[in-house]
Amino acid sequence: MARRTRAEMEETRATLLATARSVFSERGYADTSMDDLTAQAGLTRGALYHHFGDKQGLLAAVVALIDAELDARLQALSDTAQTPWEGFRQRCRAYLEMALEPDYQRIVLRDAPAVLGGTSTDAQRHCIASIQALLERLIEQGVVAEADPQALASLVYGSLAEAAVWIAQGDDGDARLARSTGALELLLRGLLAKP
Repeated sequence: MARRTRAEMEETRATLLATARSVFSERGYADTSMDDLTAQAGLTRGALYHHFGDKQGLLAAVVALIDAELDARLQALSDTAQTPWEGFRQRCRAYLEMALEPDYQRIVLRDAPAVLGGTSTDAQRHCIASIQALLERLIEQGVVAEADPQALASLVYGSLAEAAVWIAQGDDGDARLARSTGALELLLRGLLAKP
């Protein structure tokens, strides 16, 4: 039997991730069998085991992929905003809006916490570090009031994460989003050095 090339291995991994993302988003993790998933991908269970260990490992990899994509989108908002403060506001608001996106809602906010036990520690640390870096800049510029940036970042992240879960878990997601964004504006105004 011929050894598979690195490109073939990466293609197999990408196919499994794309298929799992689609199927998990559509059916949910619990209602997706490994046989259905691998058949839809045109691959074997052995390929899944080789790349991800098991179905739970595949879910963790899909969550990491979605998180990386969302992080890039949030960073782009910060990078293209007219002011650093506006970028921060847009980033926070976009995070809440993402709670209504089917992939993020079903896979990351609903299934992953139940199956994987919540957000990964690495993902939390990365999010908090990103927010902290933005807040440090805003504090240095005199836009945000003097405060410990790490503590402030933890509080902002915790608020956003809990609100996103609340939005995702309701049948009235649009209404919850509207209520959350209104509350977010109040919270963010409280950070300003000169409201």
